[in-house]
Amino acid sequence: MGAINLAEWQKLPVSLAELCINTTLRCGQSFRWRKDDAGVWSIALHSRILSLHQDPDYLYYRSIRPSTLQAPPTPPASQPPSIPDDADDDTHQLLQHYFNLSPNLTELYRQWSSADANFAKKAPKFTGVRILKQDAWEALVGFICSSNNNIARISQMVHKLCIHYGPLLGYLNGEPYHDFPVPLALAKDGVEAHLRALGFGYRARYIHQTAMIVAAKPEGWLDSLRNPESPILGQKATSAGEWKAEGRDGYRAAHEELLTLQGVGPKVADCVCLMGLGWGEAVPVDTHVWQIAQRDYKFGKGKHASLTKATYDAVASKFRGLWGKEAGWAHSVLFTADLRAFSERLVGKVEEVKDEVEVKVEEESGDTIVEDVERSVKVLDKRVKREREDGEQQLLEVEEKKTVKRRRRLR
Repeated sequence: MGAINLAEWQKLPVSLAELCINTTLRCGQSFRWRKDDAGVWSIALHSRILSLHQDPDYLYYRSIRPSTLQAPPTPPASQPPSIPDDADDDTHQLLQHYFNLSPNLTELYRQWSSADANFAKKAPKFTGVRILKQDAWEALVGFICSSNNNIARISQMVHKLCIHYGPLLGYLNGEPYHDFPVPLALAKDGVEAHLRALGFGYRARYIHQTAMIVAAKPEGWLDSLRNPESPILGQKATSAGEWKAEGRDGYRAAHEELLTLQGVGPKVADCVCLMGLGWGEAVPVDTHVWQIAQRDYKFGKGKHASLTKATYDAVASKFRGLWGKEAGWAHSVLFTADLRAFSERLVGKVEEVKDEVEVKVEEESGDTIVEDVERSVKVLDKRVKREREDGEQQLLEVEEKKTVKRRRRLR
């Protein structure tokens, strides 16, 4: 773990096949995690600053409460932390919940692979992708920001929301960490204009109006739309009802409720259902997923020649039929495989080619034979390429080829 002091960290046994944070935290689910030069991921979450690091066998974590954080002499104005800092340390339980660690992911991958040859082909390169159990309100706002946007820019927007409207928890390595703003903070007068000035564009109105709608609802309204089999932290799971091809009744009801909010169409509603409300059968269909459906599942002809509502529903139904109750999770693995950020993750991909010339000299009857030897060094990765994890090594393939033989007389 390099220069990281292990004595300051606790650890949770989990393999990279069951959870890879370098993939899960970069694949467009949550937009607030920050990674430093030492490979440590940090976030303000549940009124603490949580830091993570991983090796092939353990997830290392450190949780810092506001009272133990050292702030600069003149921190920027912000709301105070919303929860007292003397609560018992429940970080282990939080991690188990947040990363959805109960299901055996290796077994889920096996099931999805046996049902779908395309998944079986691509999934081995993208192990450890888990669907997060994140706060429904944060997921809702994050995916409103995702409209016609990329992950980097969405992350910038969400960071601005936290800096300007979220509770300041403290500073870590000189950087401020703010928890996510509550609906009421984004429902105030002037928020829309301010967000437009910050570069949110038309999304500013959607965020402000949706915040006003949610703030006016009874407390806990969003969480009332959750899958009861995937409750909030600390609550007991109950049955979600009968499985149906179009998804369970609770999922369909949650989806329809979300569509009443500003800036929420079918794709955003499904993203929130899947990654904020725990409905595993929700399958968001955006341009990436539509391209996957065309390329790998023979959509794109006849009545499904364009991405209409009927085609959207047909693609989602196709994937639910293949993968079952966790179709959205399986779909997210293929979505990750299609992201440009992970395009280098190919077995046997040439990472670097260097050409060198060596000169070999032999004397023969007063002449010198000069042979130019071209030496190609190919750096190959025979394992799944992530950002290099501990325990993963490169393999060098060296090929020498004599290309020129010249004879000249010594003087």
